[in-house]
Amino acid sequence: MPDQQAEKKVVVVGGGPAGVFAAIEAKRTDPALQVLLLSDEACEPYEKPPLSKAVLTGKALPEHALIAGPKGMAVHGVTLACAPVTAIDRATREVIAADGRRFRYDALVLATGSLVRELSQLPLGMPRVHYLRTEADARPLAAALRDCKHLVVVGGGLIGLEVAASATELGIRTTVLEVAPRILGRVCDEDTSAFIAEEHRRHGVDLHTATAIVGVRSATDGIEIETSAGAILSADAVVVGTGVKPNDALAAAAGLKTDGGIVVDEHCRTADPAIFAAGDAVRFPAPHGLIRLENWKHAQDQGAIAGRNAAGGSEVYRTVPSFWSEQYDLYIQGVGFPPPQPTERIRRPLAGKSLLLFEIADGILVYAMGINAQRDLAAARRLIERRIPVDAAALADPSRPLASLLKANA
Repeated sequence: MPDQQAEKKVVVVGGGPAGVFAAIEAKRTDPALQVLLLSDEACEPYEKPPLSKAVLTGKALPEHALIAGPKGMAVHGVTLACAPVTAIDRATREVIAADGRRFRYDALVLATGSLVRELSQLPLGMPRVHYLRTEADARPLAAALRDCKHLVVVGGGLIGLEVAASATELGIRTTVLEVAPRILGRVCDEDTSAFIAEEHRRHGVDLHTATAIVGVRSATDGIEIETSAGAILSADAVVVGTGVKPNDALAAAAGLKTDGGIVVDEHCRTADPAIFAAGDAVRFPAPHGLIRLENWKHAQDQGAIAGRNAAGGSEVYRTVPSFWSEQYDLYIQGVGFPPPQPTERIRRPLAGKSLLLFEIADGILVYAMGINAQRDLAAARRLIERRIPVDAAALADPSRPLASLLKANA
C-alpha cells in the first residue's frame, strides 16, 4: 500500500475528453491533490471531431483545438506525461508504463477510449488503406487526399459519411460501401437515413448499401476492391470506418470486471474501489440496463463525474446522451435514449433541409433527433431531462415552439 504520509495522488490514464475532464475536475475538487494525466500521445490532448472534417479539408490542425484550452493542461494544475500504460499493479497501487516507469496512485481513473474495428481484408498498415482515430491517422490521410482522384469509404456510419463529405468538398470522386441495408442504421430511422443518403448522392457520392467486400488487390498505382455486387472499384485510397470497440484490455488484465467494456457503477467506480473509469471504454447503468456510449458529450460528462469522485466525491452519473455530426450543410443531432419500442414516433414538419423526429414512451419524450434544428434540440433535451409529459399533437405542430411546452410545465 502507498505511504499514507505521501501527497495524495490521482492518476488518469487516457488523453481523450473523458481523461482530460477527469483530471481537471479532480484537481478542481481538491486543489491539494497531485493529478497526473498519462497519454499515449506525445502532445497536448486535442479534440477528435475535427479530424474527419476540418483537418482533412485543411481548414484546421489538431493543435488548434486543445481540449483543455489553448494553454493546455498545465494551466489547470495537472501534470501531463506521454507514458503508454501497459499494466496496473493493484496491490501496490501503481500503473506501469511501457518504458518501465511506475506511477503511484491513491485513486486511478481509466479513460482508455476505444480502438478501431479492423477489417481482415483491409488490415492496419496496408498501403493506401487508412483508419481514422488519432491525429497520427489524420495527417497522412489528409496528405493522401491531396493527390487522390477516387476514394472508397468502407462504412456508412457517422465517421465514414463525414470523411465522404470532406472528400467531396475537396473535389474527390467518392464511393461509400455499407454492408447494412441502409446508412446510419444505429443512429436514426429509415426516413432520416434516406434523407441523408439523398443529400450525399446529390453531392456526387456513389453510395452502395447492402454491399460487402469480397476481394482486395493492391496495385502499384492504387487498390482494387471487388464487391458482393460484382463491381470492381479502382481507388487511390481507402478509408475504413467500420466502428470502434472498447479499449478495455488494460482493465481486464488487472482483474477488473469487463463485459464489452469496463463495468462501472453509478458513481463510475469499478470492481476496485480505488479505480474509476469513464468514456468510450465503459459500460454503465442506464434506463435500459448496462450500456456503452461513444460520443464526446458523454465522455466529457462522465469523465468529470469520475474525476470528482476519484477526488473524494460521491456523485451519481445520470446522463441524457447526445451526439452531433456535420456533413455538408447538415448539422445532425440526437439527444436521449432511443427506446426499444417507442409508443409513438412523431415528425414535425420543418422547411428546407431541416427536420425533427420525436420518440415517446408512456407519454414521456425520451429521444429526439434533428437536422439543422439546434434550438429545438436544446429544448427537447430539457423536456427529456425533466421527464415532462408531452402532447403528441403539440410536438407535431411546427407553430408550437418546444420551449412553450417547458413553460407550460414550469
